[in-house]
Amino acid sequence: MKKILFIIGTRPEAIKLAPLIKTFKKSKAFEVKVCLSSQHKEMVFKVFDFFRVKADYDLDIMESNQTLFTITSKLIKRIEEVLSSYKPDFIFVQGDTTTSFIGALAGFYNKIPVAHIEAGLRSFNKFSPFPEEMNRILTDHISDYHFAPTEKAKENLLNDGISDNIWVVGNTVVDALHLGLKIINKDKILKEKIESFFSNFLNFQEKKIILVTSHRRENFGRPFKNFCFALKKLADNFYDIEIVYPIHLNPNVREPAYKILSNHPRIHILEPLSYPYFIWLMNKSYLILTDSGGLQEEAPSLGKPLLIIRDTTERHEVVNSGIAKLVGTDTDKITNEASSLILNKKIYNKMAKKQDIYGDGKTSEKILSIMLDEIIKEKQIK
Repeated sequence: MKKILFIIGTRPEAIKLAPLIKTFKKSKAFEVKVCLSSQHKEMVFKVFDFFRVKADYDLDIMESNQTLFTITSKLIKRIEEVLSSYKPDFIFVQGDTTTSFIGALAGFYNKIPVAHIEAGLRSFNKFSPFPEEMNRILTDHISDYHFAPTEKAKENLLNDGISDNIWVVGNTVVDALHLGLKIINKDKILKEKIESFFSNFLNFQEKKIILVTSHRRENFGRPFKNFCFALKKLADNFYDIEIVYPIHLNPNVREPAYKILSNHPRIHILEPLSYPYFIWLMNKSYLILTDSGGLQEEAPSLGKPLLIIRDTTERHEVVNSGIAKLVGTDTDKITNEASSLILNKKIYNKMAKKQDIYGDGKTSEKILSIMLDEIIKEKQIK
């Protein structure tokens, strides 16, 4: 059996890798272990509980007001200890987090082949998103296996001079979304709990639900405040909407959001929602405003129009498809674009179309099949 170590730091990574971990654990060709850096500790554990995935190692690097310097320095040392103990044949990392980059770098230092899930995304601005854009570029160049979600991502890799071991497989986030909604629908008790929770303060029959998330570091300060002012303006202008904002734990987000948005009857600031609650709400929403990369990938599968609160995106396909618009952080632009979707059904219907931009929910199976083929090739060469 080949030994695989999945290295995970944040909730989005946990969501996107959970179905892949479950798929690989079904194979007799691999022994699988999971290492958490705990960049997002409690949120990751909740995701794992839902998908019934367990961690084998917890690096426990989390501390209040942590910086990129403290995260990076802690990660490289603690991952080294895990690699010395477990000695994996392959390391799997996902996306563009600091954990992904340092996990790949640690693999390189130990001459362990690295597989990068969601390779090839580019915003073409190394400071936006920051530090994610550079994390992903460096991880791509370090990695030995590149699992690109789209043809555009593959093209980006080729343009960067990366030509070996690239496969276009879709995005595992769609696997997670399909699996998550299936679990909810099968679990009557869980479904009733979720429905009861939201029905206590939301009117799904008479109101348009606008789902909001925002946490990007480059939006901290004035850009984020502008975004909050836009939300308040929308809530003031439209009595038939309700804005739901599951807020990030970062104080740079929480303090201005509560100051500007609290006590409005049509704005509901919630503590971070667990994954099943979040995807159920996303599926029931009318419109999504976000700076999240994962939501840009999930919204097309559900046919939810998306306003991206950023000036750039590394997920160009979702904008080109017409289901999303880049609106930046200008208060008036956000307000005007959202107002058009609330008022004009024709504009709304043009954007609200389900599309399999990022896969059909079978990405994990494709990746497993490819890795099995690679093992066979390796044996033939030897």
